[in-house]
Order: sequence, then C-alpha cells, then structure tokens
Amino acid sequence: MAYNLKNHSQIENTSEGCPDLSTIEQKLGHGYVTSTPEAGTMLGLLYEVGKKIGSITKLNKLVKQITQMTQSTLNATASSVLLFDEKEQELYFEVAEGESEKALRKIKLNAKSGIAGWVAQNKKPIIINDVMKDQRFDPSVDEITGFTTRSIICAPLLVQRKLIGVIEVLNKSDGSDFNGRDLETLTSVASTAAMAIENAQLHQTVLNAYKSTIKVLAAAIDAKDHYTRGHSQRVMEYTLMGAMPLSLPRDEMDVLEYAGILHDIGKIGIADSILSKDGQLTDREWEIMRQHPLIGSDMLKDIPFLEKARVLILHHHERYDGSGYPNGISGEDIPLGARLIAIADAFDTMTTDRAYRAALSVDRAIKELVRYSGTQFCPIALEAFISGYNNQQKSLDTGNGNYDLSEKD
Repeated sequence: MAYNLKNHSQIENTSEGCPDLSTIEQKLGHGYVTSTPEAGTMLGLLYEVGKKIGSITKLNKLVKQITQMTQSTLNATASSVLLFDEKEQELYFEVAEGESEKALRKIKLNAKSGIAGWVAQNKKPIIINDVMKDQRFDPSVDEITGFTTRSIICAPLLVQRKLIGVIEVLNKSDGSDFNGRDLETLTSVASTAAMAIENAQLHQTVLNAYKSTIKVLAAAIDAKDHYTRGHSQRVMEYTLMGAMPLSLPRDEMDVLEYAGILHDIGKIGIADSILSKDGQLTDREWEIMRQHPLIGSDMLKDIPFLEKARVLILHHHERYDGSGYPNGISGEDIPLGARLIAIADAFDTMTTDRAYRAALSVDRAIKELVRYSGTQFCPIALEAFISGYNNQQKSLDTGNGNYDLSEKD
C-alpha cells in the first residue's frame, strides 16, 4: 500500500490501516497538534527528543542517545544511524543500538543499494514488514553480524533536503508489525535528529581545526629547543596512558589531551637564551622559567573550550607536598589532571636526552618517580601511571610492564 505525503511522492508499506502522514504533517505545521491524543503524544515525544539531544555536541554520544530513544520508543529489537559520506557515496554505521554493535561499525554500504540506500537516494521513508519479500533487502549485514532482520522502518536524515544519513529501526520486540504511527514517529524524530547531527558534525569540524592549531602551537614550542622536540606530544600520550586506569569520562580525557600537548605553551614567552642554555640556569633565569605556567594560562584565558585545560596547564608544576609553583598548592587541591601531567612531564624529561645529561632508562625513571611519591608526585596518580604503563607494555607484548609502587631503591 502506498501513501501520498506532503513533500513526498510515495511511501512503500506492507501493512494495512496506516494513517495519511500528510495530515499529521499539516497538523504539526499549523499548530493543531493538541487536537488529538496521538498528536499530543507526538509533540511530547519530540519535546523530549529535542531536550535530550539538543545540547549534545559529541557526535558519537548524540547518535547513541538517538538510537537508544528510538529503539525504546518504538519497542524495537535494534536501531541504528547510518551517516552519508558524500565523497565516497557510502553509508556507514556511526553507532548502533542492539546486537552486534562492534561488527556494524566496520561495515560501509553503497549509498545506492539496499533498503537504506533506497531511502538515501529517494529521500523518502519506508516501512517493510517482511524484508525477505523485498528485492531491495541486502542480507550481507545480517550475515556479518549474525542478526536476523524481519521487518524494518527507515527514514532519511535531511536538513533542507541535504542528506545527512538515514535512521532505521528493526524488528518489533513482540514480533508484531510496524505500522503507520511507528513510521510517523520515526520520520518526526528523524527531522529533529538530522539537525542535531549536522550541528555535531559542524562542531567536530571546528574542533578538528582547533586541534590542528594546537598541534602547530605545540610544534612551535618544541622547535625552540631541539632537546625537547616531540616532548609535548609524548607528554600528552603519557598523560592519557596514565589516565586510562582511572576510567575517566570522555570529556575529561579530552581536557587531558589538550592540556597535555599544551602544558609548556607558556615557554613561547621565555627567551631562547634561557630555554636552550647548555649549563645550569642562574637563580634569576629559574625565576623567569617558572613563569611559563602563568604565561601559558594567560595566553589561553580567552579560549572558552580550553578553559578546563588552562587550569591544568597553570598547575602542572605544583608538587604534592606544596613546594611547587606557581601557587604552592598541595595534595588534593592540585587538580587530578595536573598531577597526571606532572608525572608524564617528569617521565619524558628523564627518559630523553637533555643538554645537561643523557637519557635515563625506563627502569631508572620509574624508580625515581616512585622515590618521590608523596612528596613531588601524587601516589594515586602515580599508581595509575604505572598501571597504565604496564598495561601498554603488555598489550605491545614487550616483556616489560611489571612495575609497581614498591620499586623504590
């Protein structure tokens, strides 16, 4: 059975008794949504969807929320969002809710074939309650994932007719057929979801540009002294390695990434004659050098997305016993991220050649870190760092990775 829609030519459907969606669209468009219980429920759903996803800017998190809400609302076994790669003319699973999520993420589909491809090409929703009777059904995804698709509703994700992707919902949990109201719900959710996804993609594009700028800044810092070339990148990597055992939220890991790679950005304001001096620094030169956390913090104060990272940069030379700089704070008053960066910074400094000495072995460097646990370094952060290092070495199968906090001389 086919239904004529406002702005759509046809929707294919294998179920009987589905409402004319153009009527619903007109009600939504002209403010009549409260005239029926169904419309009131729809408005409530769209409000909830908008409220939950409107402020999410992380694409993966956003799509996860969309699929979870869609699957739950439509009482389905699985739900997924496929995003459109215009350059490659492919659809790929950003995230899926239900079985076989990991397998789905590896799959890329031709945007001109299959049911999802038909929806993408025609920019029209579809409902099919017996996929085995539809020649467009491609069983290859089921074969890879082990999932069995019986029925599907699928809607395009469009922003002003521009294709963002498609959203699909599979198999009613109770084995019943999808109906017109289900399709109406999915189509309405898709409209809200498409705008949110496009905003998240734009946010990610801007963020990627920021990250590229950050890497350029980090390279500029390291280029001032050939002994520290690559130091900023390594400190960032060691910081993230040390944070892994703590199972920090993704947002906090992002802050650590920015702060780790920019921890020494303030050195841009330090004279080369001090940064590259072969011998020991004078007291006055040390006083100047110790200004770099303050300089770095001041440089970043007007960049909102780096505000949390700025705090860690300011405090990455504080010591656990309070004898550090610039503020002399101690213990838990030092942000956890700054404590992790302090350890990563010291570890990289010890394990690379410097003008005043050759690199220490990893074994020796870890013993030095442990020796200063509780004075210079936070014991909790150090335990996490050592655990992260051990885990990394074991995953690389190096035969190393057996260090612990009892490594003191």
